[in-house]
Amino acid sequence: MAGGWLEGPVLSVLQKGLDASSRRHQVLSNNVANIDTPNFKRSDVDFQTVLGTALGEKSGNLPMKLTTPKHIPGIQEGDGSGVVTDNTTSFRNDGNNVDVDREMTYVAENGLYYNSLTRTISSQLGLLRMVVK
Repeated sequence: MAGGWLEGPVLSVLQKGLDASSRRHQVLSNNVANIDTPNFKRSDVDFQTVLGTALGEKSGNLPMKLTTPKHIPGIQEGDGSGVVTDNTTSFRNDGNNVDVDREMTYVAENGLYYNSLTRTISSQLGLLRMVVK
């Protein structure tokens, strides 16, 4: 019966958030690792796709209203994993568009998000532990 407590909707959503954060960390790390690769284009995780998939949306896409076509220029749709590539920008003559300062900011932001999820999971498990005692 304890397995049912650990498979509740709150812990399930938190687990999916950890999975998405882990995926984003991998993608951002790949961007930083390829900072000197000619013609490399940065990627990121599209939160809307990942959230839609985690919430059981069949298409994986949540509707978004665009008031101008310039809102999200050139972002390619990913393969359903939520990873998208920005092919529209280039910061250097070699075609690479990775800005290390921006990537490290995203890594730090993602780390804070991951830590907040782990603290929330820990408190949820603490509540279950208290109920069992």
